[in-house]
Amino acid sequence: MRLDKYLKVSRLIKRRTVANEACDGGRVLINDKPAKASTNVKVGDVITISFGNREVKVEVLDVQETVRKEEAGELFKYI
Repeated sequence: MRLDKYLKVSRLIKRRTVANEACDGGRVLINDKPAKASTNVKVGDVITISFGNREVKVEVLDVQETVRKEEAGELFKYI
């Protein structure tokens, strides 16, 4: 699954366009390497997102095309 879509489905970022801009701005890393919005996400990847002065680091546990709001937290775990 594309990185921008995963960020939206997992609700780490609310909108896909915002996820796209974050990737283009170099604020998203996968396994400590800068990632484009089209980068493929797989189970076990570590995603780091920079929000201003705060950083969020998560490990991908599952990849699904669609998920209900209540189950979105099961797609990743905070590190």
